[in-house]
Formats: sequence, C-alpha cells, structure tokens
Amino acid sequence: MTSHAIVSYAAYLPRHRVLRDELGTALGIRAGRGERAAASFDEDSTTMGVEAARRLLPARTAPGALYFATTSPAYLDKTNAAAVHAALGLPSDAFVADLAGSARSGIAALRAAWLGGGLAVLSDVRTGRPGSADERDGGDGAAAFAFGAPDEAIAEIVAHASATAEFLDRWRAPGSPVGDQWEERFGLETYLPLIEDAGQRALKAAGLAQPDHVLLVSPNSAVRKRAVKLFPARLSVGGSPLGHTGAADPGLALADLLDRAGAGETILLLSAADGCDAVLLRTTDRLPDARQPEPVAGQLAAGRPVSYPAYLTWRGWLDREPPRRPEPDRPAGPPSARGERWKFGFTGSRCENCGFVHLPPARVCKECGAVDAMTAAPLAGVRGTVATYTVDRLAHSPSPPLIDAVVDFDGGGRCTLEIADAAAGELAVGARVEPVFRRLHTAGGVHNYFWKARMTADTREEGSTT
Repeated sequence: MTSHAIVSYAAYLPRHRVLRDELGTALGIRAGRGERAAASFDEDSTTMGVEAARRLLPARTAPGALYFATTSPAYLDKTNAAAVHAALGLPSDAFVADLAGSARSGIAALRAAWLGGGLAVLSDVRTGRPGSADERDGGDGAAAFAFGAPDEAIAEIVAHASATAEFLDRWRAPGSPVGDQWEERFGLETYLPLIEDAGQRALKAAGLAQPDHVLLVSPNSAVRKRAVKLFPARLSVGGSPLGHTGAADPGLALADLLDRAGAGETILLLSAADGCDAVLLRTTDRLPDARQPEPVAGQLAAGRPVSYPAYLTWRGWLDREPPRRPEPDRPAGPPSARGERWKFGFTGSRCENCGFVHLPPARVCKECGAVDAMTAAPLAGVRGTVATYTVDRLAHSPSPPLIDAVVDFDGGGRCTLEIADAAAGELAVGARVEPVFRRLHTAGGVHNYFWKARMTADTREEGSTT
C-alpha cells in the first residue's frame, strides 16, 4: 500500500482569549490561571479550517483530496469540506469529505491523507457549560497537513498502531450544544492499557526503544496527566498547548512540536479517544527550513482578551437584547452557487485590455468598456490598505459595533469589507489589512460565509508609510 509523508503544515488560532480569572470571578469558582483561546462570533470550524489550510497552500500544488475533521460541524447533512474546498479555490475534480462526530476524527483525517495523499484539515470549536472543564480547559483552533512524496517530506510516518474498545467516557447527544463525561477515573483505568498497547506496538514496529518526543492528547484530563508517564522520552513529553481541542487536538499538538523539533528526531503521537492511536514520526533535514511562518507559540502569545459576558453571548449562553433593526435574510442557494468563486474564493475579474480589477467580478470593464475580456483575479491572499472606514453602532451584529472599511488591494481592486477581530478606535486610514474567511451571519439555519478584512500584525509600521 502506497503511503505519503508530511510535506507542509500550518495551524490557526483565533485571536480572542477568555481570561480564566475573570471566568472564576464571574461564576464564583476556581478556574485556574492563564487564558483560553476562543473563536470569535463569526468563526466556526469551517472558517478556522480554511485559515489553517490557506497558510500552507501557497507553497504547495493543489491537493487531489481534502479530509475535514471536526466534532463541531457547521452543518449536518451537508459536506462542510465543500465550503473549505471552495474557499481554497481547489479544482472541481478534487475529492472532499467530512470526518466528523468524535475526537478520533482528527486521526482518521490524518490517516486518510497519509494513505491516499492530499490535505488533512482538523478544526474544532469546543463549547462547554459555563464553568465546566470544557469551557475552562478547552480551546478552539485548527491545523492542516499536506501529504505528498517522501522525497519532499519534513516528517515521515514510520509506524502506527491502533487499539479500539467500546466504553462510555465522553458523549454528546445529537442536537445538544455540550457533551457529557463519565467519572474520569473510570476512563483513565480503561485508557491506560490501550495506550500502552498501541504505543508499544508502534515502537516495536519501528525497532525503537525510546522516542525523542512524546505527545499525548485525550478528551479525558486524567489521561492527559497520568498516561504520559507510560512512555518516557529522550527530549520532551507534552500535549496540546491549548488544552483539549476536540478533533483538532492531535494536529495542534503536532504542529506545535514541529515548530520546535530538530531534524532526524522521532515523535510518538498518542491520541486516546475511544481507544488509542499511536503514530510514530521521524522528522527530516527539510523541517528547519520548512516550518510554518507563524508558530503556535507566537499565535498563542498574540491573543487579545474578550470579556466573559461577550464570550457567553457568542456561544449562545447569554441572550442579549439585539439592536432594534431588521434581522438579515436567509442566504439563497441559487445566487450563492452562481457567485461561488466570488463568495467563497474572493475572486474578482481583471480586464485583459486595461488591467482594471473588478470586485465583485464583472463582464463589462468600468474603466475601458471592454466586454467579456476578463481573467480571474483571486485576491484571498492579497493584502490591502484601508482607504476609509465607518463604525456603525446601530447595525445588526452579535458583537457591536460593526466596522466597515473600503480597502484598496495591492495590484488593483477596491472593495468594502467588514473588519474582523478589531475594536472601535483601533483602525485608521492607511492601516494594512488581509482578507479572512468568516461568517457574516446565520439566518434560517443557513450560514452566510464571505470574506472580511483583518488588520495585519505589522499594520502600524506599514500604515505609517502609506
């Protein structure tokens, strides 16, 4: 059976952070220290998956398959991977599929991409009851891995083993926004022999006595604390730096370690969810020069606090009075399909006669009047500059105020976009921004996906010279 190797990877962490001390003060509980990565009101597993995949694709050829893993799908009875596929602008002959429903879906996506080649995207929004362990110790994020030829590998899979058992540790009934868990000690006692069995078989298959690094992820916090002692490592033992992130857990843990691991080192990845999957990887000398541009640790450090009441509102636990404005209409299927390349791929048109860029795409050039003389102008990876903006405190928004900006894109094209992840007073004319795939609103059970603009990390420096 042909197998492939990891040739590139990337992670995406949402910008907002819930401070645990604020959570504890609000609920009168001990919530610990630190902060929790939290997806914004306009983010879901699909949009975060798009952002992770976009970060590794510019240097890669279009994958022939895409496997999308999540426990928090934006849709049921509809392929969420299709929206990821459209936002990435992948060819129509690519195979895409969802692997959803359990934390083990993340390993399933990695395994499918390893065996068949392609792209594995692992993304999740972890929601728990206010004050629960899921809320305190969980996290939101996404990771993507491209698999290709072994001669391009940054990490190769040298052995794997699995152990499966049916027992009740974590579960969530269909339609429920949160999951439940049995007593952690029961799960721990059941998991330990499965972890030891799978891990030892993977090491034996590779002829390795001790790995350089061990990563252990699991929905059960007792397993995360205790099972790491089963496999001592030569250099490091760890897990996901975000806490439990559902199906994204193994991907984020692996991406974080690839940010730091050296060439020629071995990694034993153990994912304990409804059994245990052990994957033994060996990094190559290509890794140091092929790391993702924004490491997981850097993204964690770049977060900004969000108030606990705002977070509860985003997750639907706090029903705040909305603006007295008409609610948005449900997006219609036919126009969304006709405008797929614009709506999902942020692709405009460039006049072949004069070079003018139209956003949205047009048949007739506004500059020279040429008809049907257009080529596609994809702008999803192009930065721009804010020409002017407005702060609307009356518009319907789950997180007012709504900020709209007119953006001039590098190389041509002007468009009005909503600003994401910014507070009133932060934006300025001349600020540098980049497009991000987000959810404008949800109406009638339909998510209206489109693109917003987010200020770049170096916006102040670049904006000052504009």
